[in-house]
Amino acid sequence: MPKADPARRIAWEVMRAVDTRDAYVNLLLPGKITDAGLGGRDAAFATELTHGTIRRQGTYDAVLETVTTKGLAAVDPPVRDVLRLGTHQLLSLRTPSHAAVSTSVDLVREQVGHKPAAFVNAVLRKVARNDLDAWMRRVAPSRDADPIGHLSVVYSHPRWIVEALRAALGDDADALERLLEADNDAPHVTLAARPGLTDTDRAELEAAGATPGSMSPYAYQLPSGMPGGLSAVRGGRVGVQDEGSQLVAIAAAAAPLDGDDAAWLDLCAGPGGKAALLGALAGERSATVTANELQPHRAELVRKAVRGLDNVTVVSGDGRKPAWEGASFDRVLVDAPCTGLGALRRRPEARWRRSEADLDSLTTLQRELLGSALDSTRRGGIVTYATCSPHVRETQEIVEAIVARRDDVEVVDATRLLPQVVDLSGPYVQLWPHVHGTDAMFVAVLRRR
Repeated sequence: MPKADPARRIAWEVMRAVDTRDAYVNLLLPGKITDAGLGGRDAAFATELTHGTIRRQGTYDAVLETVTTKGLAAVDPPVRDVLRLGTHQLLSLRTPSHAAVSTSVDLVREQVGHKPAAFVNAVLRKVARNDLDAWMRRVAPSRDADPIGHLSVVYSHPRWIVEALRAALGDDADALERLLEADNDAPHVTLAARPGLTDTDRAELEAAGATPGSMSPYAYQLPSGMPGGLSAVRGGRVGVQDEGSQLVAIAAAAAPLDGDDAAWLDLCAGPGGKAALLGALAGERSATVTANELQPHRAELVRKAVRGLDNVTVVSGDGRKPAWEGASFDRVLVDAPCTGLGALRRRPEARWRRSEADLDSLTTLQRELLGSALDSTRRGGIVTYATCSPHVRETQEIVEAIVARRDDVEVVDATRLLPQVVDLSGPYVQLWPHVHGTDAMFVAVLRRR
């Protein structure tokens, strides 16, 4: 029996882990690629196959629904994922049809058994009869009759997310389509180099083809490859971090305040990227950072991210009921748990994992965390509230509800803290993939009177 191609096997294994264990692609896939000894084009193919299939799952499911006799829901999930991988190769990659079909048959035989092999072969041959544009004309709702449904299928976003993004963009139809398209583009690998990077580290980054970012002075973009191979990354002097995420930490550190600037807090620190950059920035001012994370296993990720920073202390606790007493911090960052709608390029599973019903519990948590952050901040201190989501219920509505309820809080114009970033309208910062090339980070800065 022919063995399945390692890259395709890895992609299938990650998809199964996402489905059965709520795994995160960005955390699981690199390790599997390394363990399998894949490099160069094979590693790139495994990455694109995994991310691309999950991103475009909604589109492919609409196609597969029409070519499976009993409908896609009747197909066993392991076989369904093989069909999705094959469909991605047929409709979005340059894989020859015969190769996409035959390798999918090999994969299902190896991982599931001989019985569904003929079924996979027949279904994918039907998919191969049309290209992607022809399939969209056949399966997507009419743009005129149902514009949201049309965009949902064509750009593979759940309907509720399309509606939420439209509201966040102010019903700008052209911008909405550009955003949905950007969400399906594979993002560059972006690195955050801590202040004080050595000449040796810079030489290594340049040798790897890394180029400086456009907005963060600490950002470098890698054209391709696995960043874990860089010694600066292994040593913790450089971390993988989206440029938008870096701008959150920069804004949190840049907001002007009166008096002491010695004690900083990252209230929701996991997995540690912002805590590491904050720690480095605080170290330049002889300030300390307390990095708090609720979940112990994520707290361990924070400890790994901040290794080498003696001024950062990692603690594990509920940010709504902090172990510290009173308003003792000069600066506090609240990078609140959210739907993750701003990072759909990077976290392809997020669009299928979340639902609109999650918003009620998330927004309650966000309000409680922001209130706790303000209570942990001294008078005159600064609180930066951030989410990796542009959903208005998770962003400006959270901030405005807190400001309306408390007379000890005022809004600082966050756009003035990031003058290098274009196309912003204060007082909040909203970044966009289709405008800034970053995740759709939201930033609000508040001062306790």
